Amino acid sequence: MGLFDELKNAAGAMLGGSAGQSPVARSVLDMLGQGGGLAGLVQAFQQKGLGDVVGSWVGTGQNLPVSPQQIQQVLGPQVAQVAAQHGITSDAATGMLSKILPGLVDQLTPGGKMPSGDALEQGLSALRSKLGL
Repeated sequence: MGLFDELKNAAGAMLGGSAGQSPVARSVLDMLGQGGGLAGLVQAFQQKGLGDVVGSWVGTGQNLPVSPQQIQQVLGPQVAQVAAQHGITSDAATGMLSKILPGLVDQLTPGGKMPSGDALEQGLSALRSKLGL
C-alpha cells in the first residue's frame, strides 16, 4: 500500500468515509497553504520542543510518529476550529492529524527542503489531486 492509500485510509477511518470526499482532509491541506503555512507549522512544532519530530518529516530519513496529544499541544486552536467546522470531536481531529501530517509534510518537502511560494502551491495542488480532493 502506498502513502496516498494510507493517507486516504487514515482519513476515511477517522471520519467513517472516504478521504476523497473528506472536507477535513481538504482543510488540512488548506491549513498548510494559508497564513504561516508549512513553515509556520514547522516553527510551531519547534517552539513546543518537537523539532526533532517535525525535522524528521522534512528530512529525507524515516518519519518519526507524533501522538494526538502532541498534535493538540502544538495545534490546539486549529484542531478545535477544524473539529467544530466539520462536526467532529477534537479527539477525532487530533487522531487523524497524527496519522496524516507526517506523510503530508514529507511529501511537501522533497529532498528535505522547505518549498516556498509557487513550489508550495504546486505541491499542495499535486497532493489534492492524488488524494482526490
